[in-house]
Amino acid sequence: MSEHIATPRTTAVVLAGGTGQRVGLSIPKQLLKIAGKAVIEHTLAIFERAPDIDDIIVLMAPGHVPDVERIVEKAGFTKVSRVIEGGATRNETTELAIAAVGADLAEGEDANVLFHDAVRPLLSQRVIADCVESLRRYQAVDVAIPSADTIIVTRTHGEDGEFITDVPDRSRLRRGQTPQAFKLSTIRRAYEIASGDPNFQATDDCSVVLKYLPDVPIHVVAGDEYNMKVTQPVDVFIADKLFQLASTAAPTQVDEDAYRALLKDKTLVVFGGSYGIGADIAAIAKSYGAKVFPLGRSTTGTHVENPEHVDDALSRIYSETGRIDYVINTAGVLRIGKLAEADNATIEEALKVNYLAPVQIARTAYKYLAETKGQLLLYTSSSYTRGRADYSLYSSTKAAMVNLTQALADEWAGEGIRVNCINPERTATPMRTKAFGTEPEGSLLSSEAVARTSLDVLLSEMTGHVIDVRQQDPTAGAAAASGFEAALASVLDRQGDV
Repeated sequence: MSEHIATPRTTAVVLAGGTGQRVGLSIPKQLLKIAGKAVIEHTLAIFERAPDIDDIIVLMAPGHVPDVERIVEKAGFTKVSRVIEGGATRNETTELAIAAVGADLAEGEDANVLFHDAVRPLLSQRVIADCVESLRRYQAVDVAIPSADTIIVTRTHGEDGEFITDVPDRSRLRRGQTPQAFKLSTIRRAYEIASGDPNFQATDDCSVVLKYLPDVPIHVVAGDEYNMKVTQPVDVFIADKLFQLASTAAPTQVDEDAYRALLKDKTLVVFGGSYGIGADIAAIAKSYGAKVFPLGRSTTGTHVENPEHVDDALSRIYSETGRIDYVINTAGVLRIGKLAEADNATIEEALKVNYLAPVQIARTAYKYLAETKGQLLLYTSSSYTRGRADYSLYSSTKAAMVNLTQALADEWAGEGIRVNCINPERTATPMRTKAFGTEPEGSLLSSEAVARTSLDVLLSEMTGHVIDVRQQDPTAGAAAASGFEAALASVLDRQGDV
């Protein structure tokens, strides 16, 4: 009988010792908010979801440990076992991490450890899984991507500046990323040897193994272009946009009974529920046993642009049911034409229905959703990433829904209210037919498909997300494509969307 070999414990060490000076901040850059959350919260959430990670240790910049502890508590990260102060240098911080991981092990026990920069908040689950899998065969693992730029070696000659001394073969050059993964015994031994070198200095951990344990092969895992490090001011902008563009999938329920169990006795209020996506959401939720109130101009006389109508509707429904769990707004108007030729009535209608109405709905729904820890669901348009001629009013007001979603998700997080935004590509709705007429069959999403995804979002724990609903997953059939490439493809596709 073969002896069972226990799987070693795998710890993610999040290195968060940066100060933020290079991005011009008075706080550590890992506490900077991107897409509604601190950078380090995004990073911790990735490891929290990773099935191969058993626990997480954070090495934080001195003086800011309480800030991270509050983030961990608020987000409910169960895998974060401790937050401790980092050292004065990257090397000292790694040594503290090695000691912290080792303190949890029995004598002679080894472990896997992944060191990751806190300011790389776009790490993929694929890279984590590949690193852990590689540790089954290797003692040290790095993550890298090919260099798209030509790398030059220079030497400074006094006041004359720099001159090229070498141009290495780009085909063999790679740009290092994190995580860097090791057997704990290996990285610990490398640092023990390095401590005897009076000139020891390193900016990453694989270089320590390479120099002081030259007989240990360091395996390279393919990284991702979008696994960027937020270091310079421009990185903040780029990372924020990547978060905005990346597609997020809502988890589906295992079967019909699961939907019924989750929706039983729940109250849904659907503004814009007379037809199209709103009507389909109402019908599907009602079939699963929810108490549904579809509201619309043509059916219930509810004008979303009238704050009194919104307030009266929610107050009446609350009095009748005693609770409001979900508030959905699918109402909108689409008027095509040049802004310079638009009359005041057209401009006012677009602003009132597409922007002010969702703001009023959100403000009025707040007290009800805070009571049930419910969710507000808004809708944007596929053109939100880039305004297009003849759609200036529609595109700009729909883009505002994205910012409103992210802002409210952050603002209401303490009350447990979730706020999300659905971004469907071109969908077969009466509003679209009125604007564009009959379009080729199969060229549009069905409103029912958007409604079903909307329901999955409502039943999830997601908040602050913009969820794309597309006829075809941009990554389907292309497992090797990166999330960055998928996001780029999505943006390019949207240039013709409305």
